Amino acid sequence: MEKEWVKLFEYSDEIKGEMAHQILADENIESVLMNKRDRSYGFGVVELYVQRDMVIMAKRVLKELEP
Repeated sequence: MEKEWVKLFEYSDEIKGEMAHQILADENIESVLMNKRDRSYGFGVVELYVQRDMVIMAKRVLKELEP
């Protein structure tokens, strides 16, 4: 069965997105970062996705990093 992913947050700062991704990994919460930034012009966002059944737990873990 395919996992259903939900966008948890958008970050304009790529480093902040990477930090959130690593914090979730440290808590054994699987997450995916999708970089939608344009490298040439430097605009766009980085999106953080988690599995639908892990949304509440991930939000609790990242409470202090919310954008």
